[in-house]
Amino acid sequence: MFCFQCQETAKNTGCTVKGMCGKPEETSNLQDLLIFVLRGIAVYGERLKEMGQPDRTNDNFVLQGLFATITNANWDDVRFEAMVEEGLARRDALRDKFLAAYKAKHGQDFNEALPEAATWTGSVSDFEGKAKHVGILATENEDVRSLREFLIIGLKGIAAYAEHAAVLGFHKAEVDDFMLEALASTTKDLSVDEMVGLLLKAGEVAVTTMALLDEANTSTYGHPEITEVNIGVGKNPGILISGHDLKDMEELLKQTEGTGVDVYTHGEMLPANYYPAFKKYSHFVGNYGSSWWHQNKEFEAFNGPILLTTNCLVPLRKENTYLDRLYTTGVVGYEGAVHIPERPEGGAKDFSALIAQAKACPPPTELETGSIVGGFAHHQVFALADKVVEAVKSGAIKRFVVMAGCDGRQKSREYYTEVAENLPKDTVILTAGCAKYRYNKLNLGDIGGIPRVLDAGQCNDSYSLAVIALKLKEVFGLEDINDLPVSYDIAWYEQKAVAVLLALLFLGVKGIRLGPTLPGFLSPNVAKVVVEKFGLKPIGTVEEDIAAMMAGQ
Repeated sequence: MFCFQCQETAKNTGCTVKGMCGKPEETSNLQDLLIFVLRGIAVYGERLKEMGQPDRTNDNFVLQGLFATITNANWDDVRFEAMVEEGLARRDALRDKFLAAYKAKHGQDFNEALPEAATWTGSVSDFEGKAKHVGILATENEDVRSLREFLIIGLKGIAAYAEHAAVLGFHKAEVDDFMLEALASTTKDLSVDEMVGLLLKAGEVAVTTMALLDEANTSTYGHPEITEVNIGVGKNPGILISGHDLKDMEELLKQTEGTGVDVYTHGEMLPANYYPAFKKYSHFVGNYGSSWWHQNKEFEAFNGPILLTTNCLVPLRKENTYLDRLYTTGVVGYEGAVHIPERPEGGAKDFSALIAQAKACPPPTELETGSIVGGFAHHQVFALADKVVEAVKSGAIKRFVVMAGCDGRQKSREYYTEVAENLPKDTVILTAGCAKYRYNKLNLGDIGGIPRVLDAGQCNDSYSLAVIALKLKEVFGLEDINDLPVSYDIAWYEQKAVAVLLALLFLGVKGIRLGPTLPGFLSPNVAKVVVEKFGLKPIGTVEEDIAAMMAGQ
């Protein structure tokens, strides 16, 4: 195997025996094969679009295929094998459609050379032992490999956000079209400038996709509100829901109403507590635990069923006993866990098995008490705009520090807690994603009633932080977003954070600090280009970085 898509990758160069995330070689190789097949679908899809005959039948499959390969999403080889076989069938059907369309238009058979991803024949069993042939290392040139994988890794993040929007019935053809264009581009010999251009276009599409998801979420469930979220437990048995999918959240709350079973959020599902549509459920208790990497301990202590709706599922340890309480749905898979099938057309997913099991379980074990505050998405912050602007003009707020992104288990991530603790009292932290668990339970106080940690929500709600920055730029009449009193100190772990990074680069944000390390998928030459063109920089010491940020550097 060879995988370097996440921040934990071995020696910051690549996992070659087993993923640092726990991903076995067999699973990694199947993911490589799935991406290879998706590239083949993209080749024919792009050709048909160029002929004026776009085919939309594979759009959702491409999104789900990319999403399934994201870090900590799917550990089930049987599911991957099925997706590869389905992908091959879809690719071949698309090939036949393209060949027929070409002959009808030109009066002759198509006879140009096509990349192997579009022509490879065989099955999953034929692929055994050929991972290097179709995987990341199949691209020999280190810099070309780096740029191609940077793009594919970004596409995985965009696909996750597009899939969340699609579940709620929101689509944009331009997003799906770019998926095909970008995947197909990785089978072509392009110049460095062309590949960098595609990365920036990916950033533009990431902004479009996050805006689409924001529209989907807020038009369906209302705009997030400033909310005090309980982090203690009740006396009833409970179901713990983790991941990001708000449609699953809605259906679970409806089906548990009046059953005597409470519902708690975990990890990136915490922001569900901020949406008005969910607040009407009296059995929606609050949030349990913290970020994804604590789940072995926290899922064990919860005592009731756990539902994983998207990525952020880590392998169980030998001492863990909750596998018979673990349920997956959507793109998530784990051998031994019960998988909740997709909802039927016009219907809802069936969570009755979780509810029945929950009723026989003891209440959750208390981990902590108290509450945390969140719900500061762009709509809510705009409602406070006059107060925020006045605080900046008066000097009460000297600087905003965007500390969005991901949490992780490495000790070096304590840096983000220490930055939060040591930032001057006249600074405000803007956050989104599970990075917030490094500091959202600290007592950092407020500035004239404005909390010093403003949590916008899930990682996709990083869009809100960009919208807030653009609004401040407008309010203060500035020409350049980089003239704002805003610094970016971003933590990354997986591919959605890469999509957010590309979005920020597209918006022209420069001088972003990224940690705990710069991505291992950046070759030395590509890293040099990114640093020189966009001012991307690794984190340093807490003291040095705080001093530099306060000086606008």
